Amino acid sequence: MNQVEYQTIVRAPGFSIGIHCDDDEITGIDYLEPCAEIVPRTPLAQEAVRQLRAWLKDPGFEFGLPLAPAGTHFQRRVWNRIAEIPAGQTLSYGEVAAAIRSGPRAVGNACGANPYPIVVPCHRVIAAHQALGGFGRHGGGFLLDIKRWLLRHESEHPLRVSGTM
Repeated sequence: MNQVEYQTIVRAPGFSIGIHCDDDEITGIDYLEPCAEIVPRTPLAQEAVRQLRAWLKDPGFEFGLPLAPAGTHFQRRVWNRIAEIPAGQTLSYGEVAAAIRSGPRAVGNACGANPYPIVVPCHRVIAAHQALGGFGRHGGGFLLDIKRWLLRHESEHPLRVSGTM
């Protein structure tokens, strides 16, 4: 996606985060190669930046962003279960699948389709035997490096702070 399509871009250690939103809801979040920040263009984009920066300082921060409805019924079930995983903890694809009575591959596909990474923390879902698995429908490379960073970041900072708009 072209950077001009983002309402804001936030820098994180080693990557950037692009935010799509309208006046009322976040419509998408993307991991990007490191790039220049874009000043928020709307009040909601400003709030998204505030919350992302709070999370970058304290991964126990709980997001309170309005997310546009997205995904199939099944994907929403997976994302709801993922949203319950506390920061600093992980579940395997199989554990999530068992909790919603599905299969691990279907859970992995739903994770890959997640339009709201970090806010809906699909990085907390890993493969069996503590392997990382894929991330963002990729089995390696830049996005898997981000998953490693996200998991490390959350495991190193145990503080919990709630945040709402």
